[in-house]
Amino acid sequence: MPDKIAQIGRQAALAAGAVMRQNYPKPHQITMKGAIDPVTETDYECQEIILAMLRQAFPDHGFLAEERGGEGVVGPPPPAAREPALPGLAWEGDPLSPACRWIIDPLDGTVNFAHGFPMFCVSIACEADGALEYGVIYDPLRDELFEASRGGGASLNGRPIRVSQTARLDQALIATGFPYDIRARVPETLARLGRLLGIVQGLRRGGSAALDLAYLACGRLDGFYEENLKPWDTAAGLLIVTEAGGKITTFDGRDYDLDAPNILASNGVLHGKILNLLV
Repeated sequence: MPDKIAQIGRQAALAAGAVMRQNYPKPHQITMKGAIDPVTETDYECQEIILAMLRQAFPDHGFLAEERGGEGVVGPPPPAAREPALPGLAWEGDPLSPACRWIIDPLDGTVNFAHGFPMFCVSIACEADGALEYGVIYDPLRDELFEASRGGGASLNGRPIRVSQTARLDQALIATGFPYDIRARVPETLARLGRLLGIVQGLRRGGSAALDLAYLACGRLDGFYEENLKPWDTAAGLLIVTEAGGKITTFDGRDYDLDAPNILASNGVLHGKILNLLV
C-alpha cells in the first residue's frame, strides 16, 4: 500500500500541476472566500482532478480538501456532491473518520496565481491512523517535485535532500507568510518582522506556505514561520521537512500538529534562536 499511495499521490500532483501550467497565462474567473482570499476556476479544476484520481485508486479513503471544507466521508460521495462545491461546503451526511485520509491543497498560492506571480504549487498528503505517511509538493513552473514517505527520507525530483546547516542568524534566510486575517494582526506581525529583520541575513515572503516548507527542506531557506495556517497548507510540508532533518514546533516550542494556531519550521540548529524572536 505505501508504494501505491506514493505512486497515485505523485500522479495526482503532476496532473494538477499540468492544469496549472496550462491555465497560468490565461484570464481567470476569480471569486472571493474572504476580503483578501480569492479562489479561481483552476483551484476547483485541480481539486476535482486530484479527488477523481484518489477516489478511483482508494475508494474507501477520506479527504480533507481546501475548496470543499471538511470531507471525511468514507467511500464515493453522493451524486449531488460530484459538482464543484462552494467554498466551505462539505459533503452531505455525517462525517466519519476513515483510517486513511488525504489532505489536499489543489493550488497553494492562489493570490500569486491570479496575479501571474510565479510562486504556487499543489500540495497533497496522506495520513493513516493520524500519522502522516506520504507528502508531495509540486511546483509546475519549475518542474520540481518534493516528496517524502515516513521513515524514507525526503527528495527533490528523486534526489535526496536535507535541511541546511546554517548556525548563525546573521547568515540565515528566513521566510514568512501573512494570514488572510492579517488586517486583525498587523501590530504583532510588524513587531515580529522588526525583531527578525534586525538580525537575520534576509527575510522573504513568497506567498506559498507549502513551497516555503519545501524550500526549507532542501536548504534554500533556513527557517519559516506563519500564523493561522490550515491542515492542507502544511501537511505535506510537515512530513517533507521532518524527513529532511528539520524541526517544526509552534511559536511556544510545543509539538506542531495540523490544527495548531502557528508554525515555526527550521533547520533545527537555529530553532531556539528563532523562537526567542517570535515570542
